[in-house]
Amino acid sequence: MELYNYDKRFRDAGSGVLCGVDEAGRGPLAGPVFAAAVILPEGLVLDGLNDSKKLNEARRDALYDRIIACAKAYSIASSDVTEIDAHNILGASLLAMRRAVAALNTTPDCALVDGNRDPVLGIETVLIVKGDAKSASVAAASILAKVARDRYMLELDKQYPQYGFAKHKGYPTALHYAALDTHGPCPEHRPLFLRKWQAEREVQSIVKT
Repeated sequence: MELYNYDKRFRDAGSGVLCGVDEAGRGPLAGPVFAAAVILPEGLVLDGLNDSKKLNEARRDALYDRIIACAKAYSIASSDVTEIDAHNILGASLLAMRRAVAALNTTPDCALVDGNRDPVLGIETVLIVKGDAKSASVAAASILAKVARDRYMLELDKQYPQYGFAKHKGYPTALHYAALDTHGPCPEHRPLFLRKWQAEREVQSIVKT
């Protein structure tokens, strides 16, 4: 109940309607960064709710459906690879958060945001380092963002099966780098994140010649 009591303290202090905000996908080499905003009804308790990183895929999927069914309001948004390249991953993550909150069909009074960077939402905002492990609202947002992004990458795997996106979801694994070495990047790869890999390839090319 600690996650729910954390949120309750803000409501009891007069923060009004709370919205949890979190992102997923800052580290991968490919695909958009996703963000979610969630307003949970007061008194709702979802069995097993936790930071998405501490849950297995099956548990995340089950909670995703429960959150969507029970939330007072929710929204999922993203920033694509072009925006990541233009604004860097932090700027793109904050942009996705702003989009998620703006798309809610209920306007919150206060946003509990995971992390230490203010996305400038236009409402009272509380930044919470490791908020997805402290706040029920932020944990719920982390699950929506994570599952939505994973499902996006599963669809991307059908379009580009040679990269193994279904297995690594775009993260920098040995399998992913091996696929890049063989096939080169696709349009869904993040140019900003491939600079080191490209530099290493250029060095290897010079050594071979």
